[in-house]
Amino acid sequence: MNHFLRHLCALSLCSLSVMSLQAQELRMGFVSTDRVLKEAGTAKAAQTRLEQEFSKREKELVDLGASIKALADKFEREAPTLPETQRQTRQKQLLEQDRDFQRKRREFQEDLNARKNEELQLVIQRANKVIKDLAVAENYDFIFQDAVYVNPKHDMTDKVIKALNTPAAK
Repeated sequence: MNHFLRHLCALSLCSLSVMSLQAQELRMGFVSTDRVLKEAGTAKAAQTRLEQEFSKREKELVDLGASIKALADKFEREAPTLPETQRQTRQKQLLEQDRDFQRKRREFQEDLNARKNEELQLVIQRANKVIKDLAVAENYDFIFQDAVYVNPKHDMTDKVIKALNTPAAK
């Protein structure tokens, strides 16, 4: 009998705690990371810095690619009339130039991707700090960044973008 009373007391305490948890409001929010990365001023500034930093190299690569294509077209037109040794020499030169161009393009892409990741990481760190500060200030229990569906009343992306765009957040 004593054992039965203990279980009954434990069960009633559990049900009381569940009811008190249900009485408390659970606050949840959602932030669209994609929108933050597209619309926040810090993200736009990072994109501008990347474009300025890499535009010269990109133009040089485009020009180099165009000159190699022009040389290849010229070689195609002249190849039937060239002596065998000269044709082979020019063909080797074109292949070397093309390999060099491909290597430079690959290096450019690697450098660009590394810098994009650095800049993106900075923006994400700032955004996460802003999200955490908003969550603490407004008593949120959960903030989600990826979801299949979110009721618009829980979307706090605009608040995060606004906070990121204020001079104090920078």
